This record gives sequence, structure tokens and C-alpha cells, in this order.
Amino acid sequence: MADRRNDPVVVIGLGRFGSSLALELVRQGTEVMAIDHRPKVVQSLAGQLPHVVTADSTDPNALDQLGVPDFYRAVVAIGSDIEASILTASILSELEIDDIWAKAISRQHGRILNRVGAHHVVFPEHDMGERVAHLVGGRMLDYMEVDENFALVKTRPPRDYVGVPLGESNLRRKYGVTIVAVKPPGEEFTYATAETVLAYGDVIIVSGKTQQIERFTDLP
Repeated sequence: MADRRNDPVVVIGLGRFGSSLALELVRQGTEVMAIDHRPKVVQSLAGQLPHVVTADSTDPNALDQLGVPDFYRAVVAIGSDIEASILTASILSELEIDDIWAKAISRQHGRILNRVGAHHVVFPEHDMGERVAHLVGGRMLDYMEVDENFALVKTRPPRDYVGVPLGESNLRRKYGVTIVAVKPPGEEFTYATAETVLAYGDVIIVSGKTQQIERFTDLP
């Protein structure tokens, strides 16, 4: 199977989510065609995005004239206009786009997007709210859910595990988590090994099931 990761991407809807996505893809070297129906928004991004155009994504002829059917991947980043979001995803499906991503603002919205042909649905507001809740509610410095009920967390080592080689800590058996990497003050992250000894002031990356990580990061 061909590697399609660097194929050009169509991003439709240039609100905060869509514009950030398009700009980051361009920064990574991906060719992007960005589309929005608001001329002022398009004009404001013209100096930052090489290919940004004003068009109505709910008009199949407009998308066809822009060459959208030739793209392998498309992102529907339309937020507040649910009708336009669903109609755009449906049109992209009819145009036989192979890989359609769509932003949803609710679970019901997401289910409809799936039904009309979106292959992947993301919930940026929900995901960000969940991430911030973990950061606000505990000792986590950063939180990323990489799969359902499995996360990576940046935190500080609990005091009971300072000064003890990880291989002797029984950490995985007791809490079901793994310390993946360690960053001493003023240094870079390095992979943790059985011989790694944690110290106060270290920052650690921990992986594991969400509930188990929450238990671990609640330790004093």
C-alpha cells in the first residue's frame, strides 16, 4: 500500500481549528488547499497559506471546479454551521474522497457525519476540555489520551519512588503504569531503564490506563 501521508490535503472551514490545522500542515511541508466561504477570513490568511480560496463548500460544482475530487484526503473543519458541515462531508463522500476527516461539536453531530461518509470524526472541544480537566484536577503537567482509556502523562515523581531504581520499584505491578522517559532539571528527556533512579525535580513521562495513571499521579 502506498504511503499517502504527504499527499496534498483539502481543509474546509478556516475558523480557529481549521486555520490552525492548515497552518501546521503547511509548516510540516504538506501541500494544503484551504477553503472558506468568508472572503475576509481568506484574505487574512492569504499571506500564510499558499493556496487559500473563497468558495461555498456546499456547492458540488464549486468543489469540482477547484479540483477537490483529485485530492486523497480532506478535512471538514466547519464548526458552528452543522448543516453546512454535514452537507460538505456528504458531498466529499459523493466525490469519492478516500480519506475524509470531520470536526464534530456533539456526539449526535459526529454520528451523522459518520453516516454521510466521514471516515474519521474528531471532537476538539471535548478532547481539549478533557485534557484541561486532568491538568487542573491533579499533579499532571500534561495529558494526552492516545487511545480509549490509555494515556501518556507528564508529571513529577511521587516521593516514594525517588531514589529507588525503577527495576526495584514494583511500579508496574502495583499501579499498572510504566515510566517511559525522564528529564532531570536543565537536561533533555532520556528513555527510562530498570537502572534509572528518579530524583526530586525530575519530570517523567508515564504511560498506562487512564484510571491507573490517575491513581499514580495522586500519590504525594
